[in-house]
This record gives sequence, structure tokens and C-alpha cells, in this order.
Amino acid sequence: MSRQYSQKPRLKISEIFYSLQGEARNVGLPTVFIRLTGCPLRCHYCDTAYAFSGGEWMDVESIIKQVQSFKTMHVTVTGGEPLAQKDCIELLTQLCDRDYDVSLETSGAIAVEQVDQRVVKVLDVKTPGSGEESKNRIENFSCLNEHDQIKFVICDLQDYQWSKAVLEQYPLDNKCEILFSPVASQLPAATLANWILEDRLNVRLQIQLHKYLWGDVQGV
Repeated sequence: MSRQYSQKPRLKISEIFYSLQGEARNVGLPTVFIRLTGCPLRCHYCDTAYAFSGGEWMDVESIIKQVQSFKTMHVTVTGGEPLAQKDCIELLTQLCDRDYDVSLETSGAIAVEQVDQRVVKVLDVKTPGSGEESKNRIENFSCLNEHDQIKFVICDLQDYQWSKAVLEQYPLDNKCEILFSPVASQLPAATLANWILEDRLNVRLQIQLHKYLWGDVQGV
């Protein structure tokens, strides 16, 4: 008679680090970042390509133990694309069960319906400038809550106009907060700010605080 062994949920981790949250709802707050390895997308402006491969396998218990060592209740699970690893769902739930304030940064290309409702989902909508517009999973919009956020990373005027059209087609600003974020190397933040003001859009301009503070370096 064969014996059944239960395998602990585990994930391939690119890095776990402590920094200020640079984006989204908790911008400026001390946060632990859990960056998972792997991503099925290849956005033109990606600034975390080092997380596409490599990393170290860790079980969920070990990940949470490392998170606890930083003495903060704010945790962001990111990538890569964290939902590309199936045990990410278990990690998110266990973090919530321990009363962490948990956010998930996801590309929007993978279903989010199984994500714990306590998690703040920061969901990308891929613009034409990303090169991955076809990967947008529109059905994810119906899985969003008031505390979630939708992010458009904008390369140029074409991306901006496309994003406006998406907001007109889907009343997303009535569902949750909308973030417009400029690609730092391609679009000046002030230019995007002026477009938003001129069109009186109900969106929040977002710049990447960590890059303003420390530059485009890993682990911040």
C-alpha cells in the first residue's frame, strides 16, 4: 500500500526586502515586498526583468517567518507576475489570516477570482505601448472591490488616449480607484498631469516614489 505524502505549499522567490511602498494606496509606508520569480508577459518598459528567472524555492511558512522579522504589518506580493505560481493564493490567504495588510501587484493577465477578498488587488491594464495589450483579461474587472486599484502604465499620448477610451467603455472609476502612471524614461510626469487636468479625469496620478528616492535600482 503506497503512503501519501502532503507537500507544503511553496513558491520560487526572487527577493524579499523591506522598503517604503513606492506606489498605490500605501505609498510612503514601510512595507515588506515579496517578489516572486517568473512572468508570462514581456512588457517593453519592464523594470524587473531580473525576476523572470532564478530565485530560491521557499515554503509559505518560511516566507512568513522572514516577513515577521521586519516588524511591519504592510506586505506587498509582487513579481514578475505572482499569480503565475499557483501557491501564491495560499500565501496571500495565510498573510491575511495573520492580520497583515496585504496588497497584490498583478498584470491582469491571470484570473484573480480566487484571490482572498481581504487582499488589495492592484491590477494593471496593459496599454498598447506595453506590447502586451492582447493579454488583458477583461473579466477580472468584475472581481474587483472598492479597496482595489486599477493601474494604467502610460508611455505616450496614444497610450493616454487609449486609456481614456477604456474608462469610457468600462465605468471603472465607479468601481475602484484608477491610477495613471507615466513610464519614467518615456513620459514626463508633468505632461501626464497636465493631460489629466485638461480632461478632468477622475484618476490619480502616480509616480514611483522609490525611484525618486533611490533611482532605478533593485531591492528598494
